[in-house]
Amino acid sequence: MKVLIMAGGYATRLWPITKGKPKPLLPVGDKYIIDHILEKTRNLGLEVYVSTNKFFERHFKKWAEENNVELIVEETLSEEEKLGTIGAIRYAISKLGLDDYLIVAGDNLFSFSLDEFLKRYNGKPLIAVYDVGDFELAKRYGVVVLEGDRVVDFQEKPLQPKSTLISTGVYALPKEIIGMVDEYLKDGNRDSPGYFIEWLLRKGVEVYAYKFDDYWYDIGSADSYLEAMKTLLKESQIEEIQISPYSKIIPPVVIKRGAKILGRSIVGPYAYIGENCIIENSDVSDSIIFNDTIIRGSTIWRSIIDEKCEIRNLELKKSLVGGHAKIQRGD
Repeated sequence: MKVLIMAGGYATRLWPITKGKPKPLLPVGDKYIIDHILEKTRNLGLEVYVSTNKFFERHFKKWAEENNVELIVEETLSEEEKLGTIGAIRYAISKLGLDDYLIVAGDNLFSFSLDEFLKRYNGKPLIAVYDVGDFELAKRYGVVVLEGDRVVDFQEKPLQPKSTLISTGVYALPKEIIGMVDEYLKDGNRDSPGYFIEWLLRKGVEVYAYKFDDYWYDIGSADSYLEAMKTLLKESQIEEIQISPYSKIIPPVVIKRGAKILGRSIVGPYAYIGENCIIENSDVSDSIIFNDTIIRGSTIWRSIIDEKCEIRNLELKKSLVGGHAKIQRGD
């Protein structure tokens, strides 16, 4: 078996934050999203590959070298050109060969152990499923109906879900099923693996489910990104920073090297402050601030602010600010 982490999407729902950076390399706590996934593969004893695209290859190159992971790079440069998840799987297979595959979405944070997941794998397709507990929310995902641990129905993004149990982007697929991808792609949807699971069921293939509880996050929106940070940011990490005696840090936080916390500022709880940021006379909580951003005289709550921004004399709540933005009110 090989592990294939899918990291080739263009994450349009998180633009402008992800317009120039891949979503799996966004920080959650003191690690990138993809680091949390990679950690779960380390004790499996399997070769790990990451599928991405030409546009994001340079972002992943250093990370892949540091983590001893091989990249599979599709030759696409934009959302319009992308192969889609199933198309990217086919491309990876053309490079790596037929085998059993553990396929994991690269923007997918989950509580369960991949080792425990694979202990349930018996050579039949196995998917990880989670109860979101809300029919309206279930409409966004692939909805699963089970009899015991066997999948008897699967609906991709249904208007009227039959359950609140959804597929979470973790699949163990045997070689013979991987070999059916070409046949599926003659007419099937390239982008969502859920349609492939639907197609397998229609062909009479037995598909099984591994149900888990605790947490699962599909980092597809600012809200899910911030909620994932609150769940996974357990301990503070504060590097070499400058902090005034009148400022206060409320854990847990991550504050990266070169940041300056000046004047009467409060940072935290649940704040990520990137390298060389300046936070002056400001309150920042439940928020993510990327490198080289300046916040002065402002209150920032449940917001994501990209790199090299300057925010002055503002109250920002539930905001998403793209890179290099300058926003201020008054003098």
